[in-house]
Amino acid sequence: MTGLAALTTAPEGVVLAAEDLSMFGTDPWWLVVIKAVFCFAFLMVTVLFSIVWERKVVAWMQLRIGPNRNGPWGMLQSLADGMKLMLKEDVVVKRADKVVYILAPVIAAIPAFMAIAVIPFGPADNQVSIFGQRTTMQLTDLPIAMLYILAVASVGIYGLVLAGWSSGSTYPLLGGLRSAAQMISYEIAMGAAFASVFLYSGSMSTSAIVEAQADRWFVILLPVSFIIYIITMVGETNRAPFDMPESEGDLVGGFNTEYSSIKFAMFMLAEYVNMVTVSAVSVTLFLGGWRAPYPISTFWEGANQGWWPMLWFVLKVQLLLFFFIWLRGTLPRVRYDQLMKLGWKVLIPVSVVWLMLVATVRALRNEGYDFSRIVLYVGAAVLAILLISFIVDMFRDRRNRAEEEAAGPEPAFDPMAGGFPVPPLPGQTLPPVPRRTPRRERELVVSGGPDTQSDGNASDGKEAGGV
Repeated sequence: MTGLAALTTAPEGVVLAAEDLSMFGTDPWWLVVIKAVFCFAFLMVTVLFSIVWERKVVAWMQLRIGPNRNGPWGMLQSLADGMKLMLKEDVVVKRADKVVYILAPVIAAIPAFMAIAVIPFGPADNQVSIFGQRTTMQLTDLPIAMLYILAVASVGIYGLVLAGWSSGSTYPLLGGLRSAAQMISYEIAMGAAFASVFLYSGSMSTSAIVEAQADRWFVILLPVSFIIYIITMVGETNRAPFDMPESEGDLVGGFNTEYSSIKFAMFMLAEYVNMVTVSAVSVTLFLGGWRAPYPISTFWEGANQGWWPMLWFVLKVQLLLFFFIWLRGTLPRVRYDQLMKLGWKVLIPVSVVWLMLVATVRALRNEGYDFSRIVLYVGAAVLAILLISFIVDMFRDRRNRAEEEAAGPEPAFDPMAGGFPVPPLPGQTLPPVPRRTPRRERELVVSGGPDTQSDGNASDGKEAGGV
């Protein structure tokens, strides 16, 4: 914490001071209420639009029409769905723990709205006028704003876990356990991706992180961190192809199987609000936040002044929401073992190694080393690690082959072990299905043909007809 908050040296030798948050916390109470209501309304309107947009885009991808009845071009379809869910019968199952069963949707929905409080919609030094009062385009900011976002996102998972446990049913319980395991697996890599941004910006404040991207967005400086975060944010929101907690193929409906009416709507609302939140965080950390894109910012000096930054921010968020929709309409759902393997064996090692490389580069730049020498040192270290890994894998493969030869052939796989059909494990194969006659040797037996045989007496059709 002290190292990140302290002064750091930029690549050009410019000293980056600690963040200045003096402009926050000075608004009157009525302005704070207006800004809080705006954040809530922004999330709700974006969710209503995203649901319709998702159904329209997926329908376009699958050559369907999509919603086209409620409102012009079907734009009020999500509002009609919300009213329908509110008016449906609210069923509470008998075996449920009623207190936790009712609180679970609330616990899932409320934290989804809280993270937007520290997201900047515009520059802190360019205040706008609201009813004659000058204020920043951000509700508030903290020296540890990104840790606040991580904490809030972690609390939201408890709603899914408690929903699965309190339903008193097997499939919702499995969905809730999957949510907990998925959150643990993917938040580690997400935190490592955040740490790379902290090292380059020298701050955990969201407004300071956007200010640090004045010359170059972090998606260019930290492409691996951006890719890791994009993957982990899909896993955090339980969206396809990582929607294992509500996999209807094997869990009926997952953690929300026993929910209906407004409680089911709150789970759906939490999912889409989380999509907007993680997209806003991605824009803030890697895509320049409220800053105008490169071609616009070069020839238009006022692109980042006034209310225009909010437009660029919303367009970037909508672009990432389209990415969510594109994934859902393109990729099939992965298996649960593939999900865990990607999180623990790929994302976490890659994020930790990448964080070490970023820290090494920043330390060498702060010591005044030339960029070419830094590339030489880091490249040599990477090649040495790859060479050692290759040698270790080569000797490990030789040892495994020797052990397999010494152990002899493995026993045949029994698909009915224990009296129940079981799928083969990796490395096992099912025995061939016995067939009475190979397909290629089968011949069509025509009535009256030469292959027609009676009970032990061979005769053709003419002789049978003569009798």
